[in-house]
Amino acid sequence: MKEKVRSAIERIRPNLQADGGDVELVDVDDEGIVKVKLLGACHGCPMSQMTLKMGIQKYLQKEVPGVKEVVAVS
Repeated sequence: MKEKVRSAIERIRPNLQADGGDVELVDVDDEGIVKVKLLGACHGCPMSQMTLKMGIQKYLQKEVPGVKEVVAVS
């Protein structure tokens, strides 16, 4: 599942990079929790939680069966 998540993240990265942000995959655990690090403009942005949940998480859940949640780590 980790490689599928990595591939899906690579497909959405250009959208984040267009706004000066980025995302890095940290880990995917056995329960389907995806840990990512928000970088660039996304790091510390007041809208980052919305981007994380309504953008990244929603996309990964659609593209990769088994993804339960996406959380940001530092």
